[in-house]
Amino acid sequence: KPENLIAVAIQQKGLQREKVPDICVLDPDGDIVRYLIQCGEAKKAVNWPCYHSDMHLFHRGGIDFGIIGCAVGAPYAVLLAEQLSVLGCELIISITSAGLLDASIRTPCFMLIEQAIRDEGTSYHYLPRSESATLGTALKSRLDRLFQDGNMIGGLSWTTDAPFRETQSRIDSMRKRGVITVEMESSALYSFAKARQKDVICFAHITNQMGTADDDFNKGDENGSEDALKLIVAVAKLVKAV
Repeated sequence: KPENLIAVAIQQKGLQREKVPDICVLDPDGDIVRYLIQCGEAKKAVNWPCYHSDMHLFHRGGIDFGIIGCAVGAPYAVLLAEQLSVLGCELIISITSAGLLDASIRTPCFMLIEQAIRDEGTSYHYLPRSESATLGTALKSRLDRLFQDGNMIGGLSWTTDAPFRETQSRIDSMRKRGVITVEMESSALYSFAKARQKDVICFAHITNQMGTADDDFNKGDENGSEDALKLIVAVAKLVKAV
């Protein structure tokens, strides 16, 4: 159990058991964490007991956050989500960079992942194959205001754990199913959330066409970190307001 791993880690590292912030962010690219550290806004959480990562703490919009960088891939994201939940996190926000399948959309942009195709292995340890990986209905209703200014899109993502195996036939098949983007974490995180009855919200920061265009992986100023932080604060306020 995650409780057992945490207990041993605290003992071995000589840490104090400490509650994490109510809202924590998974930052697979690590750009947001690096930006916060560079700006002097983030400090390392000295009692974060995970063996495999560092947590940093920051304060924005009157809200305290925890953030973990470089949480790449479904198994690692779920490992962290399990431990965050044990230590008192009430909402996990994941913002992962993603590849674009719908060429009509201009990048970079943010997409609220409303449902994810489960093309990875981790989610099947949480939910039967017959169940879909979706954003919780209650959370989704709280986020409607994100779409009012036209800068946010929502839709279907494809989660894969083989990032260099998006073959052309597979891409064509996903496009026919209405998939907008491809990434590596959301289906597992949503399956974890459903099985454990936890609150998780996943966003895709769509930055590229899988390395096929000249301006791929351009996330904008500061690697899109300020825009991502504004989104994080807006989401936190919408969820906390209810």
